[in-house]
Amino acid sequence: MEKHPPIPDSLPSTEQLLLAGGDARLALDPLSGLNKYGCQPFPDAQMLAFGSSTASVISTEGFAVANRLRQKLLEAISAESHSAVYALEIQRIRLEWLQLCGLSDITGLELIFAASGTDAHAIAAQYTGSGVSIPALIIMVEANETGSGVASALANKQDRDENSFTVNNAIEVVQVPIRLEDGTSRPLAKIDAEVEALASKAVASDRRVLLILVDQSKTGLIAPSPACVMALHHRFPDNIEVLVDACQFRIAMPTLRAYLEQGFMVALTGSKFLTAPSFSAALLLPSTVAERLQKRALPRGLLTSSSRANWPINWTGAESLDHAANFGLLLRCEVALEELRRFRMAPQTATIDFLLNFAGAIHQRLLSDPHFEPLPVPLLDRRPLVEANSWDHLQTIFPFLLYHPQPVGRIPLSREETRHVYQRLPDASMQSSAIAPCIALPPASMQSSIRCQLGQPVACGTRNGMAVSALRLCISSRLIVEATVSDDKGMAIIKNALMALDKTALLIQSSG
Repeated sequence: MEKHPPIPDSLPSTEQLLLAGGDARLALDPLSGLNKYGCQPFPDAQMLAFGSSTASVISTEGFAVANRLRQKLLEAISAESHSAVYALEIQRIRLEWLQLCGLSDITGLELIFAASGTDAHAIAAQYTGSGVSIPALIIMVEANETGSGVASALANKQDRDENSFTVNNAIEVVQVPIRLEDGTSRPLAKIDAEVEALASKAVASDRRVLLILVDQSKTGLIAPSPACVMALHHRFPDNIEVLVDACQFRIAMPTLRAYLEQGFMVALTGSKFLTAPSFSAALLLPSTVAERLQKRALPRGLLTSSSRANWPINWTGAESLDHAANFGLLLRCEVALEELRRFRMAPQTATIDFLLNFAGAIHQRLLSDPHFEPLPVPLLDRRPLVEANSWDHLQTIFPFLLYHPQPVGRIPLSREETRHVYQRLPDASMQSSAIAPCIALPPASMQSSIRCQLGQPVACGTRNGMAVSALRLCISSRLIVEATVSDDKGMAIIKNALMALDKTALLIQSSG
């Protein structure tokens, strides 16, 4: 959960603030100057950034916005307390978020800020387990596809088996697999059937249920289906709360609104698709949910881990929270807001055209290159929630496995080998003398100087008895904005993505 120690009268630098108020994963390695996600706290214009499913280096525009807000804070804290300034600014950002998302007209909609998507999950989960006599049940997809989420967010976990555990004796968490042993996506009908059976059994025992729908997962899946979740929520409105894990923020505004109008909570972050620095999140609560939750006592676990100003002004019980200022979170939310503002200005027709062209080029390359095997991503079908007429029904995360080509056939890279390739992608100093001309690529010296980011490896079953992981090439809101304002309609971005795959193939060859 978020940590925000007292801040002295003079603020740290913008770079330091962008690293503050999250957790240890933001700390910079003393040798590389990068955090755990391979990012520095200032722009890097030479980086080919295709890793937005994990994290991105802050943009030049985003850094300028953060810098301006820091200057504003410096002036404000000379006259008012840090907590008062923070409360004023976070409320401004709350209202601007709702306005930019087209949600300002929804009566009673509430927004809670959190340091991370994990913390947003924890808020929903702790309320689910608040004041129950029978342990509540949380149903989520496998943590491997959504981050540690609820599992790491809650304290005192007691392991039972690989798919189920209890927390504080008030909650049981069950994980539903969404990929098969070979890494291919599990049939959605089977996922839905398992979720329905778990929920129905829990409701029959009069248990409270938090059902988490992920849209989208680390590898771009939606599960369980919106149709399944809507049906369960309609059947058991008194027992089932729904949390949509949209932390990737790869959803269009009509989709976001449709989820909220169903009475579903929605968790969002600013650091994936929107490319703001890691650790900023929001939990959106429709009025019916907000009213129900406020009838329960504020969970004690939130008393030492959340700030009063991050909660709505009139939230029952929030007055007992610490009045702390988390200026790091504030700056990261401001950057996310700016990136969303820029994305909202991109014409949807141009956005869709670019995404279709990008997907065609990437699919062709992954299918034709012996170093790669694309993991199929099913169509993003949210019906009957919303029709597929916005940009968000198109693929923006492209997961793929890595292989060593052989004279006959090919051998998959192990998870350790894949992580080694991933870690070397941003490095421009690698040697190219050992490269074999297996395929037609740009000169090795050119490839080796390319610096790029892909999404962190995600464990995806086995190939030929070898446990494997998938890298992810991703499109972000920032890249879409660049494509839609460019004269070449994004062809340079597509070329850069292919160069990132060139670099990946080069690293595979050198590792063999």
